[in-house]
Amino acid sequence: MPERVAMDSLITFHYRLAAGDDTELVSTFGATPATVQLGSGELAPMLERCLDGMAAGERRAFVLTPAEGFGPHNPDLVQRIGRGELPADSAVELHGLVEFAAPGGGRFAGLVREVDADSVLLDFNHPLAGKTLHFEVEVVGIL
Repeated sequence: MPERVAMDSLITFHYRLAAGDDTELVSTFGATPATVQLGSGELAPMLERCLDGMAAGERRAFVLTPAEGFGPHNPDLVQRIGRGELPADSAVELHGLVEFAAPGGGRFAGLVREVDADSVLLDFNHPLAGKTLHFEVEVVGIL
């Protein structure tokens, strides 16, 4: 029986991630495959679950609903913030990111959806929240 991917495996694989309308977001097919340690946080948990149990040389395609992917788009995470409340070093531009310091020393970012003279509309949802995703994967090797 061939070796199978486990949730702590070090694997090399090709992948393609596309939006529900098949707009490609990222792909390693035709390029260098990725190598990741599952369970280390390098890959989103739902993508790791898709790989679980696959054998080297196996290729599969998955459709992930928003609930299985990055969750639903949460309108409460879209907030209008006064320009005076933005970090002093922020370069505010439409569709750009504004980073904030989080408690504990971490960082989080909001995507700029609108800009006016007094405020900025920021979306703190993951960019893929609310989207159906197509995930295609081929396991090259289990190291």
